[in-house]
Formats: sequence, structure tokens, C-alpha cells
Amino acid sequence: MIRHIIAAIATILALWACYHMYRLDKEVHKLQEIHRTIKASEIKVQLKKPTIIKEEVQTNNKTEAEKQLKAKNKELDKKLQALRNKAGNMAAFKVSKLYKQNCSSCHGVNGRGIIGPNLVGKSKEYILKQLKDFKSGKRRNYVMYGLLQKMNDETLNKLATEISTFKEKWDKYNNQ
Repeated sequence: MIRHIIAAIATILALWACYHMYRLDKEVHKLQEIHRTIKASEIKVQLKKPTIIKEEVQTNNKTEAEKQLKAKNKELDKKLQALRNKAGNMAAFKVSKLYKQNCSSCHGVNGRGIIGPNLVGKSKEYILKQLKDFKSGKRRNYVMYGLLQKMNDETLNKLATEISTFKEKWDKYNNQ
């Protein structure tokens, strides 16, 4: 009789363990999907001054050729400036690699928000509290939860400190 009871308990525990593993697998799958989505949405932008190719000029006069080359360079500079203006202030100021890799795809390169909210003007304490709430699950957002699980308190503190400086950096950028 005792053997039957022990066998029944062992069976129930085995079933519970299988169910628990199934739930964990589902959570891992969700986190993998979040990670893939974040990787797919990373934005990498590089602005480099264009290399100017010297064209052969149909003139024997060296000064005329130099004038034409300067005019072409000036035209290219105008086009480059127009492109920068059109792109706006996408890279208004430098941010850390940590912020770029983990935050910029949703909150923008300079914290103004894309699909995530605008972070500019938020205090360090506010940002740190929000990050900890997302990490603990107190605030629900699967993307934030997935990102923050791998970060320790020191890293969260670094992010909060950096983000809290965005308003000052924006003000400095706009007053140039």
C-alpha cells in the first residue's frame, strides 16, 4: 500500500516537473523572440565625408580646372549639408555603446523616442526606478523585461546616469 502511495506521489511530481519545464520553455522562446526583434531593429548609421573624385576637365588652363573642381566640391558640400539637415539631429551628441546597443532602437539615438517614450528630461532616480520595476516585473513590458534580465544594478545605474544627462546635452547641442 505504501509503495502505491509513493509511486502516485512520484508520478504527480514527475507530471508537475514536465509542466513546469514546458512553461519555462515557453518563456525562453518569448525571450528569444524579443532578442531577435531587437537585433533586427538595430539601426547603424555612419556619416563620412564623401571622397571627391577628380574628373578630367576639358581645358588646358590649370586655374580654370581648379575653379571647376572647387565648384564641384562646393556643390557636393551643399548636398552633404542638405542630407545632414534632412536627417535632422539624429546624432546630436554621443551616447555610450551600452545605450546604443540596448536602448536606441526604441528610444532613439538621443533619447527622443521612436516606439519607446521620450527619455529626455527624466531624472536619474526616475529612470533607475523604472528600469528596476521593468526588471522585477512590477511594470510589464516583455521587451524591457528581456533586455534588463541580463543587467546588474551597476549597469542599470550607468544607464540611468547617462540618460539623465540627455536634457543638458540637447540644450548644449541646440545652443551651438
